[in-house]
Amino acid sequence: MTESELIEGCLAHDRLAQRELYERYCKAMYTAAYRITNDFDSANDVLQDAFIKVFRALPKFRRESTLGAWIKTIVVRTALSHIKRQLKFEPLEHNLREEAINWGHQLDVEYLERAIQALPEGYRAVFVLIEIEGYPHKEVAEMLGVSVGTSKSQLFHAKKRLRESLEHYNS
Repeated sequence: MTESELIEGCLAHDRLAQRELYERYCKAMYTAAYRITNDFDSANDVLQDAFIKVFRALPKFRRESTLGAWIKTIVVRTALSHIKRQLKFEPLEHNLREEAINWGHQLDVEYLERAIQALPEGYRAVFVLIEIEGYPHKEVAEMLGVSVGTSKSQLFHAKKRLRESLEHYNS
């Protein structure tokens, strides 16, 4: 089923099309939700809430992006709303210089994932949205209700923490 056929089927309330849409996107969207919430149960709740929003908002989908990108935006915003009350942002530091991180050639993906999940929630949310999901600072700041400077600061500190926690890994 093409993306267009899938959308049309869902708009016609075809249960098979709705199931196909969910199954096509649920794994990737669960991963995004989990990376932001850092909790399996919360990620499941976010996924359920997000897909309800997807099906309700589908008539408004303007097809200016892919369906997957549109769904991911809904999932990310739902996950952020879910954790927004828990996010704690550290004060902004001036003159932060962004440096590339050399993770080394032997870094285990599972170890890196655990290090990311161990970050404080504010750091983790910004790191995941920018470095993994590819959102720009301006959009992340809008999603989180913070300034662009705070977004940059959180990313700087997240990378610093990751460097520190992964230092002994490459030793």
